[in-house]
Amino acid sequence: MERYYTYTVKMEIAKEGGYVVTVPALPGCHTQGRTYEEAEANAKEAILGFIEFLEKIGRPVPVETRHPHEMRLQIRVPSMA
Repeated sequence: MERYYTYTVKMEIAKEGGYVVTVPALPGCHTQGRTYEEAEANAKEAILGFIEFLEKIGRPVPVETRHPHEMRLQIRVPSMA
């Protein structure tokens, strides 16, 4: 059974170029990309990996409440069963 999570991501332009992405609801989950599109794709991959790790070690996956006017990505997580 698939689950769906939606998280706010914050994208900032990096001084050296490209974008730095953080996920406030998932402390320690961050990535980057040379282009906006690459940063978005990397953010989805980072969130998925973060969730899979939490599930593997038996920790709860944080659920975020809605923050208006911020970019949000919906991530589909395949069943581990």
